[in-house]
This record gives sequence, structure tokens and C-alpha cells, in this order.
Amino acid sequence: MSQMPQLSACPSCEEPLESGDLYCGACGFDLSAVPPRPDVSPNGSAGSVRGAAAGGEPSEWPVAPEVDSTDTPVPTHLPTDLPGTDSAGGELPERPDAVSATPDAATAAPDASSAAPGAESVTPDASVEPDEYPLPAPDAPGSPAAPAADPRTATPPAGTKLCVACRSGRVDPDGYCENCGHAQPRERDHMEQELDTVAAVSDRGLRHHRNEDAFAISTAALPDGSPAVVAIVCDGVSSATRPDEASLAATRAANESLLVSLPRGTHPQQAMHEAILAAADAVNALAAEPASAREHSPHQNAPACTLVGSIVAGGLLVVGWVGDSRAYWVPDDREGPTVRLTEDDSWAAQMVAAGLMNEAEAYADERAHAITGWLGADAYELEPHTASFKPDRAGVVVVCTDGLWNYAEAVEEMADAVPADAADRPLHSAQVLVGHALDGGGHDNVTVAVVPFPFVPQGAGSA
Repeated sequence: MSQMPQLSACPSCEEPLESGDLYCGACGFDLSAVPPRPDVSPNGSAGSVRGAAAGGEPSEWPVAPEVDSTDTPVPTHLPTDLPGTDSAGGELPERPDAVSATPDAATAAPDASSAAPGAESVTPDASVEPDEYPLPAPDAPGSPAAPAADPRTATPPAGTKLCVACRSGRVDPDGYCENCGHAQPRERDHMEQELDTVAAVSDRGLRHHRNEDAFAISTAALPDGSPAVVAIVCDGVSSATRPDEASLAATRAANESLLVSLPRGTHPQQAMHEAILAAADAVNALAAEPASAREHSPHQNAPACTLVGSIVAGGLLVVGWVGDSRAYWVPDDREGPTVRLTEDDSWAAQMVAAGLMNEAEAYADERAHAITGWLGADAYELEPHTASFKPDRAGVVVVCTDGLWNYAEAVEEMADAVPADAADRPLHSAQVLVGHALDGGGHDNVTVAVVPFPFVPQGAGSA
């Protein structure tokens, strides 16, 4: 039976104890949990209670060796002690102070014979993970490295769209570069197209977040084989839902209609009338949304846009329009008058037509550009406007949205803005006119089509 250790005071609270106490009377400490203590300190005499009680020889406590400042310092471990290579694949350079900082092996490691008595040799456990792992070396130094492919010269897969900023990263479906993260310009932010006898340019402008204009240009052969040149320009109504879709649908529908009716022998003015009706049907179809879409956006109105178009065929100039996009006639010689061929469907135009205001007063009013006619499911009764002209000299037809004519409203201003060689360089002229609007502030989307009108005197070319 084991005996309780004899304690004079509680190890927990130092309360004096009496012989035979099992618990401290002050704090309740369990005195039986206190292990027996040796007769002397481990650094004192060599005897111990447990060793003596066992009947064996008293065990010797190892004595710590005295260490002063003259003894060898603790070994220092350096990065070069571990195998590895630098970023170029070569051996790690040896530090200049590695020899002086690293103690000699003979003096750094104590001799096995001088180890403390009773100390056992410890064998390192192979299962213990080291603190650091040597990195695998790349290609051996001196071996030729494979040349890295230059992303600027590498041929991307067919159909891959590259970033306009870094010219190497691919563009993801969201319109951002996978390499540099640069947002890519949308296709409709700036568009240009040129045919032999017509050209058009459209730009987002400097203030709008997207381009809501659209255009279509084309040529067709009349039944007698003579060419017909077509230009259609549409401006999406920003206050309506999806105006960019409305303008695109209208231009495509009108252009397709003309390419069918003109070769069939339909008179150009009648063909333009039918093209406007086809464009209206295409825009109206955009309003046919599922009922669930209306539930989520009950206050959205139907998509809407304006339209203006021109046809040059057989010495005849035909224009058609709905809304406030315009067509101008600009003669090459500038001796004849520059003429605006369309009348706006707008509040200002109504005021002038009714004689209530002059043109300067009407267009100075804040309500001036409120349109009274447009293509869309919520439009008033559709009244396509068409007109035919027979110019007596060569010139160009400028078909544009209000993003241009707001900066060249008067016919004289438009004549000054159109380059003198517009008939010979229609694309350059369209670019110049778009630049004129951007230089003026670019508050709106800008779209311009330039259609040369070659004058052929009556009877010329007859046998």
C-alpha cells in the first residue's frame, strides 16, 4: 500500500497542513495527487527517495556542463547547407562568410565520449517530415532551353478574337481579354462599310454607352441592267426598350425589301414605301415578348427607331423617312443650292409648319427634338414619307441621323462640312463628317452614309 507524501503546506494555496490530511482544509486540493519528491534536488546529492525505496543503487543525475563565453557557439545553419538551385538553374552561390560562420565539424559536434552520462543515442525517425524540401532543379545549367513562343507572332486558332490592347490575349464571351482584362470595344461602337458607289460610317459618340444607330448599304440591278444604289440609316429611340435592336432590325428589313423589289421592276419610290412598311413590321415584332418578360419589366415600352433611306437609280433620286433622321443634297460644284430633302417628324417641325414659330425659335425650344413619328408597336398611325427628285447636276446625298445634323443643321453648314471630293471618296467623306460631329461634342450616336449621284445628261449614250 502506497503511502501519502508528507507535506507541511498545501501545494496550491500554501495553507499549513496537519499530519494525515487527505485534502487541504482551505482550498480542498487533493493531497494524494502530489507525487513523492526526492530527498534532495536533482542538482544536489545523488540520492532519491524512489531509488532508495526500490532497494537499488541511487541513480546519478547528470550534471549540466558549465558553459562560458569562450566556448564554441551553437552551429549556424545556412541556406547553402541544403541542396538546390537558383532561378537560372545553377548551383546556389556560397556566401563569403559561410566558412567563418559555420563552425568546424570537429569542434561544433560534441564527441560521443563526452556526452552526458546515461544519455542515449537518438536515431532520427525517417517518418518525421523535414521543415524544408529541396526544389527540383530545372534543366541542367548549360543545356539549351526551349525558346518561348512570342504571343505577338504566334498564330492563334482560326476564329480567335485577340485583345485590341495587348494583341495577345483571347477575348472571352463577356468581351474582356483573358490576358490583361481589358474591355473590348463592341462591334457596333464604330462601323465602316464601303462599296463601289456608296459608303457609310457609324460611331457611338463621346457620351453614349452604346451605339443605338444602324445602317445598311447595297446595290441592285434594275431590269434594264442599270445599277440602283441603296442607303438606309436608322436611329434607335433611347427612351424606348432595346433601341439598338430596333434600329438593326429596321435597316436589315428595309434593305432586304429593296433588294427584292428593285430587280423586279418596282418603281423606286414605291419600293421605298414598301421597304419602310417592312421595317415597321420588323420593329413591331420585337415587342412580341413572353408574358413573363412583361411581368418582370412592366414599365418598359416597345422598341422604336427612326428611319431615312435613299435610292439612286437611272437619274432618279428617291428618299423615304419616318422620324427626324435626314437626307441632304449637296452638289459637287457648290454653285447650285444644298437642299434638305426630308422634313422632320418632330415637335419643332410641327410648330414651324403651323406658323406658330419660326425655325430658329422652334429648334431653340427644349421640346424641339421630341419626335412625333417613329417605327414601333406603340407608334401612331404609320405614315411613311417618300419623295423623288431629278437633280440637274452631279452631287452627293448625305443620309444621316441627328447625331450629325445637330452640328450642321443649316444647309450651308452641311455644305461646308462635306468634302469637295465627296463623290470620288465617299468613305473618306463619311469619316470626315463623323469626325465633324465628334469634334463638335459627340453628344449622340453618329451615322452617315454618302451616296454619289452621277449626272447623266438626257440623251447621252444613245446610238
